[in-house]
Amino acid sequence: MNAVRPARAGSLLREWRQRRRLSQLELANLAGTSARHLSCVETGRARPSRAMVLRLSAALDIPLRERNTLLMAADYAPAYQESSLDDQDMASVRSALDTMLTAHEPYPAVVVDRCWNVLLGNRAMAVLMDGVPPHLVEPRPNVFRLALHPDGLAARLVNLHEVRSLFLERLLRQVNATGDPQLSALYEEVRQYPEPPGSGEISAGPPVGPIQVPLRIRSPLGELSMFGTMATFGAPADVTLSELAIELFYPLDDFTARTLRELAERELAGHRASR
Repeated sequence: MNAVRPARAGSLLREWRQRRRLSQLELANLAGTSARHLSCVETGRARPSRAMVLRLSAALDIPLRERNTLLMAADYAPAYQESSLDDQDMASVRSALDTMLTAHEPYPAVVVDRCWNVLLGNRAMAVLMDGVPPHLVEPRPNVFRLALHPDGLAARLVNLHEVRSLFLERLLRQVNATGDPQLSALYEEVRQYPEPPGSGEISAGPPVGPIQVPLRIRSPLGELSMFGTMATFGAPADVTLSELAIELFYPLDDFTARTLRELAERELAGHRASR
């Protein structure tokens, strides 16, 4: 056994415990062990069993990807597989995602990974992607870059200051909760984006409650107002599945709902005419 590995596992566990702001006694009680044993694990004086690593990980609500990292640091095999959406084992998941995206039309919806990269989207997403240059779309669009980059949706957001504040706060919470270096790099990138001229205009749209994330978008058809909700899979046992999220956008007013329906009807009519 490599003596360095258990010490590394203990160090990682200590980092997660401190991130969750738990004392050794509190975590030990949650995981069904003693504070003394936990202290020995964290300092590398004791090697935790595989079951103990999993119990501590569950008590700390550590993401599945990082649970695998902890297991490997303690010289154990990963417990959770990581599949591609194209794998046969994920066929039912892919089918469910496609059904959700299609059913949500004529309103926009996307499926994102843990770093907010867009994996799938429905046809209504064209409303949000209109005019976005290739460098923000290829090789894969990212929700935060699309929303906050001055060449992206930011140039059309009436309430960019508000959206920027809400999005950055959301991303920072995720960085603090996960310690993910890729998310941290994304946060540092998008927080430095300059705001386009005129982005401080105030919209005359309906008031927005604190539970809503408003997007007020200038368009040739008028101002479109939407808010987003998030959905995830329950009880995932696969790393990829645990990191997937579906963001569904809904209209905030009748004008937006009517406009999105009309755009969808036009697209459908054009598709039929071309057949």
